[in-house]
Amino acid sequence: MPKIKLPVKTPHIDMTPMVDLFALLLTFFMLTTSFRPQEAAIIDTPNSISEKMTPEKNVITVLIGKDNKVFLNFDNGTDTSVLIRKEVLKKVAEQLGLKFTNKELKTFSTWASFGMPARNIKAWLNTADSKDRDKFQIGMPVDSTDNQLNLWIRFIRLQNQNAEVAIKGDANADFKTVKRVMDILQKNMVNRFNLTTSLQKEEAKLEE
Repeated sequence: MPKIKLPVKTPHIDMTPMVDLFALLLTFFMLTTSFRPQEAAIIDTPNSISEKMTPEKNVITVLIGKDNKVFLNFDNGTDTSVLIRKEVLKKVAEQLGLKFTNKELKTFSTWASFGMPARNIKAWLNTADSKDRDKFQIGMPVDSTDNQLNLWIRFIRLQNQNAEVAIKGDANADFKTVKRVMDILQKNMVNRFNLTTSLQKEEAKLEE
């Protein structure tokens, strides 16, 4: 008796639910992702073979540009109930006789590195155009007559004692400026700090 051959059907997968899910995830990530603010200066760091990564939180970064201008960046720490940047700016303002609104304090807490005399921060925060804001980045005073970096480091350390310190210096920066920054850190009892570098890739060589 001959066998009955059943018709062979090609499997069909309905991709409509998957496309809908992809569109939903894409929309979610676009709405929830926060981009890291641009740094105040482009730093061409020297190369090294160290693979140690800089922590994402609890970091104080002192940036030194190739023109020896000094900039500062620090985060809000891991405790989301306290905005460390906001509290530090309030302390610096009280010390220097400056005043900031709650909106300006909140804005400062969300921005990145800066380098300018404290009296210019208010105008910097209220300038809408990014190119105009860049004009305020003239470097933070670090000389003996107006050592504002020392003031900032002191208040940041008081607000966040767990913060690590990193120096991110340009490869062409003057060592005297780097030494000046190190002296300020040591004055604030910071005797251990990291030097931020770019990872140097080493080519594998065959032994002869």
